[in-house]
Amino acid sequence: MGIMEQIEIFEIPSPCKGICQVNNRGYCKGCYRSREERFAWNDLTSAQKRKVTVLCQQRYKRYLATKKKQNAQNDKPNEQQSLDF
Repeated sequence: MGIMEQIEIFEIPSPCKGICQVNNRGYCKGCYRSREERFAWNDLTSAQKRKVTVLCQQRYKRYLATKKKQNAQNDKPNEQQSLDF
């Protein structure tokens, strides 16, 4: 029995974090699943659940990158502030 076959024995847990609020793009702010992914979770195969989990991780990384970029822009002193004596 190969490693991949052994993984199928274990149930893939829901990525739900109990936050359950939707962002402006329709993804949950806690787990980053779409509405469809959340509602269909219990009917998905293990392979589908793994794929959704990977997509959620990618969405979270994009969110962090966007937030970091926004913070960097907000930290730049504007021209008026730099002219203060």
